[in-house]
Amino acid sequence: MDFQLNDEQRLFRDTLRDFVDSEIVPVARDWEHSGRYPTEIVEGMKQLGLFGLAVPEEYGGLAADTVSFALTFEEISRGWMGIAGILGSHSVSCFMLARHGTEEQKAKYLPDLATGKRRTGIALTEPGAGTDLQGIRTTARREGDEYVVNGTKMWITNARYADPLPVLVKTDPTAAPAHKGMSILLVEAGTPGFEVTADIGKLGYKGTESCEVVLTDVRVPASQLLGGVEGRGMQQALSSLETGRINIAARSVGIAQRAYDEALNYARERTAFGQAIGEFQAVQMRLAEIAVRLQAARLMTYWAASRMDDGVRMDTESGMAKIFASEQALACATDAMRIHGGYGYSTEFEVERLYRDAPLMSIGEGTNDVLRGVVAKSLLAGKAVIR
Repeated sequence: MDFQLNDEQRLFRDTLRDFVDSEIVPVARDWEHSGRYPTEIVEGMKQLGLFGLAVPEEYGGLAADTVSFALTFEEISRGWMGIAGILGSHSVSCFMLARHGTEEQKAKYLPDLATGKRRTGIALTEPGAGTDLQGIRTTARREGDEYVVNGTKMWITNARYADPLPVLVKTDPTAAPAHKGMSILLVEAGTPGFEVTADIGKLGYKGTESCEVVLTDVRVPASQLLGGVEGRGMQQALSSLETGRINIAARSVGIAQRAYDEALNYARERTAFGQAIGEFQAVQMRLAEIAVRLQAARLMTYWAASRMDDGVRMDTESGMAKIFASEQALACATDAMRIHGGYGYSTEFEVERLYRDAPLMSIGEGTNDVLRGVVAKSLLAGKAVIR
């Protein structure tokens, strides 16, 4: 069992780290507070080829191994978690298209998605359906060589930039069970009736937009049905969310790492009663706890990523990593804020943003409570063995 990165992964991480330290860290706090869109950072990620992480090499992508995929989201989130969201939704969608798309769909979209010339996301959630995706109400009625789509999607990352946007719909609303009547359509930007109506205000996770999308009599060619077969949408989406959970786990590690860095530096520099506060045992205990939580989350995330690279089904492992790492991100951000005392509550210090970004990690890509149920069922059914 080898917990060391190989030479290629270390070089990749170091390149990412240099980019984050020079292009993201210096501007993150000011841009996040002002609501400025990180256009220059996106361009930098294009130059590094990061939009092609999940795109096969034959279409111009990096075809990154899953550990390198995790490293990307860890390092970017260390600088600014919201930026990782731009790349995260895009990568989940690219993975889904590469795995399930027709040859024509892959040839049409993947080369431009790999370079960032095109960007994408994934439209699953609705006002009345989040965790329960079988409860979606967006429909796609077949009329000749087209589908007519009606419905509303919520919390859609990259909605204003996605082209195409994969949209989960019900092609057969009467199907039982409901997932057998669900499909994914690739809706291109500018299609009449497709409208991004509002940016949703958020506690954290800023830098990328999260939008409401309304589809009113949107006509989508039948050739845009992902995979060319109806009734596969739920399976297509869920298989891609395995990578999404690695993504969220790695983002959590990035948040925890930055919390550790900020807390350690502050404990060394801040003085009270004539000495650095790091000399006080109470602060030392919190620092040690942050370090332990961080490294445990990192190892679990890399373990789950390596399982995927081994080619095994790893929904249990990715779920476990996402649950654990996301809980540690919030704990580490909270302890870092406590070490900062009153300054931790100030918008002038980084830990305030970490504290606002961390809670989303326990919600995104499946809430932790739901994932605990998924993991437990897998264990009880003997599909996963922990020993």
